[in-house]
Amino acid sequence: TPTLTPTLEIRAPGAEMPSTGYAVQPGGPLPDGVVNILVLGSDARPGGGFRTDVIVLVSINRNNGTVSLVSFPRDLYVTIPGWMTNRINTAQAAGGFATMASTFEYNFGVRPTYYVMTNMQGFTGIIDSLNGINVKVRQSLRDKCDLPWADAHGYCSIEAPATVPMDGQTALWYVRSRYSSSDFDRLRRSQEVLQAIFNRLISIDGIRRAPEIYEIYRRSVETNLTLDALLPLASVAQQVMEDPSRIRRFTITPAEAYPFITPEGAWVLWPNLDAIKAIVYQAVYR
Repeated sequence: TPTLTPTLEIRAPGAEMPSTGYAVQPGGPLPDGVVNILVLGSDARPGGGFRTDVIVLVSINRNNGTVSLVSFPRDLYVTIPGWMTNRINTAQAAGGFATMASTFEYNFGVRPTYYVMTNMQGFTGIIDSLNGINVKVRQSLRDKCDLPWADAHGYCSIEAPATVPMDGQTALWYVRSRYSSSDFDRLRRSQEVLQAIFNRLISIDGIRRAPEIYEIYRRSVETNLTLDALLPLASVAQQVMEDPSRIRRFTITPAEAYPFITPEGAWVLWPNLDAIKAIVYQAVYR
């Protein structure tokens, strides 16, 4: 569905913050055969900290042969257990994956077991090592860029709907572009690129070559997902390859998170946790 433009609700610093009426509940046991993996894209650069500006929960159901993707806005304002209330993209840097997993469990009722995180260099390197990917673009995009094919005004354009070949730098621009769109639109684009990476891996016989490919890409990511944990998921990859409708895509929209200014003056997205938990429940438990 088209990305909606949220209505900005400005509240002065010190104003009372809205209540969601949400009672925090710990996540229940996962259905049999479900594995939850958090895919994180960080903006880490040498000599500095980082934030995870791409956050996608990948829920794989081995029994049903389905894969659900749930994308979360980077500015979602949540409780980070043991630390503070802040944007969700600060949780991984605050305490590693244990803190990020606890943040998901506390706010959304589900605790991911595994994570895969890469930075911008690793992201472009993975895509270039695949000789590029073909991204099924659903909405046109025109935004600032510094790519070789930019126009005279420093803009790049992609027309949709179309399947667009992308190298690593183009895919990085496509995922991160924000000047002419919104963070909600970025959620859709990140899912499109993730699916394109998966499709490319399948096309090079990635299931049979899983051990080889795992060793190659492990150097480009930070993860606790071992090869032993990954191999049992190969059967789902085969089913998804034969029937792409088995991939279910969910995103947090302006209906579940709206612009808000904190008492300290920070611009964030205030979550309707009841609504977000309902989306997560549908993706993981249905």
